[in-house]
Amino acid sequence: MEQERVSEERSQPGPTERAREDKLLFKRYLETRDPAARDALVERFLPLARQLARRYQRAEEPLDDLIQVASLGLVKAIDRFDADREVAFSSYAVPTILGEIKRHFRDRTWSVRVPRDLQELSLKVDRAAVAMAKDLQRQPTVPELAEKLEVTEEQVLEAMEASGAYRATSLSSPRGGEDQSGDTLGDTVGTEEHGYNLAENRATLDRLLQTVTPREREVLRLRFEEDLTQAEIGERIGVSQMQVSRLIRQSVARLRAAARTDQA
Repeated sequence: MEQERVSEERSQPGPTERAREDKLLFKRYLETRDPAARDALVERFLPLARQLARRYQRAEEPLDDLIQVASLGLVKAIDRFDADREVAFSSYAVPTILGEIKRHFRDRTWSVRVPRDLQELSLKVDRAAVAMAKDLQRQPTVPELAEKLEVTEEQVLEAMEASGAYRATSLSSPRGGEDQSGDTLGDTVGTEEHGYNLAENRATLDRLLQTVTPREREVLRLRFEEDLTQAEIGERIGVSQMQVSRLIRQSVARLRAAARTDQA
């Protein structure tokens, strides 16, 4: 058994041999664009993509989705890599894959657009909080997180606040797990305000009243605001009831004509 294990270890290529094989595989792919060579490169470096995806894993984002994003970044790195440069492919691929993962978090997963540096800090704060909670057997404080990440407490608080923009909550969601009233979050946001229609109608009426005389406006006010009878209005302004009736008909007709003109 020991001899088989030693024999297997000897069959595994060392770092130098692997680098040489990588270079030959890249040369073959870049010269021929052979899909089989490309698939071989993807399979060869897929563990690197998976490792980077796990580094950015969080509870709200499925690991399989992140692996797919990282794999896409790996393919882009393979297509863009220059094998003639004296740079290991892994050194070139890591920034490309991480850029694809960060772009995914920035453009596809946040409900509200948040600056990239704040998104990355939010992820760091989340990971640090989980790790420190296991060691401390309690949730870490803001000063402890700030010291761990070497940032200010204000930056930690801002990152925590930004985490709330990661997922949106439906206004149809119940107000609370113990709420049996059927109320939703939307019920707490606001109610229908009928005063806006009243204000709009009042503004329209004020504009239309400019088309009648001051005397007619006063008659209309006494009739429709103070609810006086035509006889009471006549006594108030010193005219007969018949004259009040004529003034009301004339002024209302003028208001209707002005309203039709305004709508047209």
